[in-house]
Formats: sequence, structure tokens, C-alpha cells
Amino acid sequence: MKIIFNNTDLNKALENINSLGFVPTMGFLHNGHISLIKKSKKNCKKTIVSIFINPTQFNNKNDLKNYPKNLNNDLKILKKNKVDLVYIPKVKDIYNFKRKVKIKINPNDQILCAKFRKNHFEGVLDVMDRLVKIIKPIKIFMGEKDFQQLYLVKKFIEQKYKSKIIGCQTIRDKSNLPLSSRNYLLNKKDLLIARSVSSELIKLKKKFRIKKISKNFLINKKKSLENEFKIKIDYLELRKLKNLCKTSRILKSRFFIAYHIKDVRLIDNF
Repeated sequence: MKIIFNNTDLNKALENINSLGFVPTMGFLHNGHISLIKKSKKNCKKTIVSIFINPTQFNNKNDLKNYPKNLNNDLKILKKNKVDLVYIPKVKDIYNFKRKVKIKINPNDQILCAKFRKNHFEGVLDVMDRLVKIIKPIKIFMGEKDFQQLYLVKKFIEQKYKSKIIGCQTIRDKSNLPLSSRNYLLNKKDLLIARSVSSELIKLKKKFRIKKISKNFLINKKKSLENEFKIKIDYLELRKLKNLCKTSRILKSRFFIAYHIKDVRLIDNF
């Protein structure tokens, strides 16, 4: 496993590699990241993993400051899983040029997290654009836990580059809570709440497998979840997988939720 800290060494390491898989991360790796790495290794000759906490996608300074980090453990995990290359750039390596035109999200996409986290996805698209331009992977592996992120990155990157975005199934624990680095910011009591929220939504999806969902039903369900678990929900919506438009039909759609347990914001989709 080769660890790379700057763009000059990266360019040298990438010479003559024609089947490169890329797993972008912000570190504090877990089994969800490992599943992406395994998918990349299966589909590409070489795999590169980036570890970069991107400051431009945080709309809250405390969120950026408190984001969990453990580089030594990350490197042990990557070595154990036989990753070929690890890219750990500094901010100046990624933001080495100023854009003439700022990236903007289409008004139709100002929904879900884009509505509640101002400039978040603009920051995500900016850093992904810069990473793909530097690394030039044939395939990029991203999880479905942040489905809106996957949807926006796929639309943006595949229009501009030859790289293909591969969406990978969300990895969950035994209680159906999606694995997330932010879970480590929760205490035992709060983890139980998060697992209960996930369980409630899974039951909801099974209950209405064929039926339609009314707007009032979701409004009432949102209120009941907030009252029962003492959480603050940004949104609870049913949207089509194809274009993320609101719908009342379960078929080819998912429930999307974002909620706060104290200062920790969690997202999920079913």
C-alpha cells in the first residue's frame, strides 16, 4: 500500500494505471467504506482511497471541528484490505485553483438536505470535481446512504468526465441503523433512539408496500416520531428514485429522512 500526501507524488503513482477504482472518504472508516473498497477491488485492477475532510461542504463550523478522526486506524484498515493507493492531500493540494464560475445546484435540486444545508452540495460537487480531475478514475464507488449526494454527484461528474459513478448498497448494523462516522458522536442512549427511528421507517415501508401515502400521513408521522423520540426532524418525505421528485406511490420510491439527536444530524433512506 502506497500512501501519497501531495499531487506530484500522486501523478507519478498513477502513471500507466488504466483501470483505477476510486473510493472518496473523509476518514474515520467503517464497514460501509470497506464494502466500497471491496466493490472497487472486484471491478478494477487498482484501487485508490482518498482521506480528506472537505471544509467547503460544512455549513457549520462546529460540525467541521467535531467530525471524528483517526488516521492511524484508517491506515490499518486500508492496509488490511489491501488498498493499492491512499491519497491524503492537504487543502492546498485540492484547492490549488480558483473557479471562474462557481458551481450552483439547479433550483429543482434544492430539496431534502440541499434545502437545510446551504452550500453543502455545492461544496461536495466542487471537491469531487477537483478529485476526479486529479485522479482520473474509471469508476467511483459511493454509498446509497446519502442518496441525494450520490444522485447529484453522478449527474454532475458523468456529464463532465468519462468516470462512472457506481452506487453501492447501504451497510447497516444488526438493528438496521446505517453505518456512519457520525454514529460515533452518539452515546448509548442516543444510539438506541437512532436505531428505533430506523426500525420505525422500515416498518412503515413494509406496511405501505403497495398503497399510496398521503401528504398528511407523512406530516403526522413526522410529528409522532418527534414526540416519541424527542428528536428534531428536518424532513420526512417519499420521493422517486429516478429524479427525487415527490410522490405518493411506494413503487420505485424511497422514504428520506434527516433528523437531529441533540447536536448530531443523521440521514437515512428506505
